Amino acid sequence: MRSYCALFFLLFVTAPAYSVDAERLRLIVSTDIGGTDPDDLQSMVHLLLYADTFDIEGLVSSPFGPGRKKHILNIISLYEKDYPFLSAHSNQYPTPATLREITKQGETELAPFQGYRNSTEGSQWIIKRARVKDPRPLHLLVWGGLEDLAQALHDAPDILPKLRVYYIGGPNKKWSPDAYHYIATHHPKLWLIESNATYRGWFVGGNQEGEWGNKAFVSTHIADHCALGNYFASLLDGTMKMGDTPSVARLLNGNPEDPSQPSWGGEYVRAWPRPYRVFQGLTTEKDTIEEFGIAEFVLPLGETGVPKAQQNVGATMHIENQALVGFVDNNNLRFRFSPKAARPFLYTIKSTDLTLNGKTGVLTAIPTNPEAASIPDKNLPHWWVDNPTTVYSEGPHIGAKTVSRWRKAYLSDFAKRLQRCQTPSVTTLPLENLQ
Repeated sequence: MRSYCALFFLLFVTAPAYSVDAERLRLIVSTDIGGTDPDDLQSMVHLLLYADTFDIEGLVSSPFGPGRKKHILNIISLYEKDYPFLSAHSNQYPTPATLREITKQGETELAPFQGYRNSTEGSQWIIKRARVKDPRPLHLLVWGGLEDLAQALHDAPDILPKLRVYYIGGPNKKWSPDAYHYIATHHPKLWLIESNATYRGWFVGGNQEGEWGNKAFVSTHIADHCALGNYFASLLDGTMKMGDTPSVARLLNGNPEDPSQPSWGGEYVRAWPRPYRVFQGLTTEKDTIEEFGIAEFVLPLGETGVPKAQQNVGATMHIENQALVGFVDNNNLRFRFSPKAARPFLYTIKSTDLTLNGKTGVLTAIPTNPEAASIPDKNLPHWWVDNPTTVYSEGPHIGAKTVSRWRKAYLSDFAKRLQRCQTPSVTTLPLENLQ
């Protein structure tokens, strides 16, 4: 008990050990903005308010659903309205034209079973920027699907040493299980932070009293701050989420090369072997996989009810809000799934194979063992994950306290940035005069 109390004390009194001021960092953001969750839109507003801090080299649309490049361009149009005020504070803000030039369309479909499909404008841009003759590493912040990263690594494995990847996993990982599995098995030496739950500390836990609450902060510090602030306040019923922002915040206040150190984006531990289990046949509630792991189902094919020469087996696994597409391999049907939380997941198979159609099953995802991090995987030398030690958890969200404990600090800094959107000469003008 004494050691845990000491650890808890250090957790809340130790300041981040390193602040990035001396060298500008290169970064590309890959986002599913406009797709499944408006929080990417909020995070993009935050990023653009800090755009003078970094060398932003790419904004890639990598959606799961309807999000597209145009949604990034829409935010840039708002930035353009605020640009005169922002650039008055710093001449390092990129012009709206520059941001439009580096905005690219990435993959719009989920990766197939092999983990990659075809090159895209987005994946090609990642390769191009990684190959630039610049001694600095390229930070790739993945807010959505891993498809463009997987494609870039497949097409140009030589770029791997140059990349520093921060991946917002968890719910995003469940949409990209095949791309994730491809990267983990074919590119294990990639430098990658896999933040499956730590990122939740941005909006869960920490000091949420008064003006620091998720809703109160928006009404107090974000609303009525020109175009970007008003747009932010219109999202999610005026509630702050910004779940992808820890990827940026770690670079604002943290050690870029050492994820184990305290930062506004969390602190991480070396990865243990990535949870992966193959199940032969349908599963029951007794079958388990670690939360955020990769479960692979192998189901033997039977009769389709049509002549062999005309067979074209199709199947989907309906699990939670997903319809996973099956892969036919040696008379077997294969599915991969990643559970985003520790609980049972029920599923149903729909298939032209009559022996599988309508079959159901259950898979139980279990919490991560806090002892898992005690034996890091030597085959993943630069792979970092959430710290599963109980003292760092916010409820079920492992590692989240390593972000939430800095809540007042990073929100205070954000509030100061938002003031740049209002100069003394325009604070009393109605919004329509600023557009």
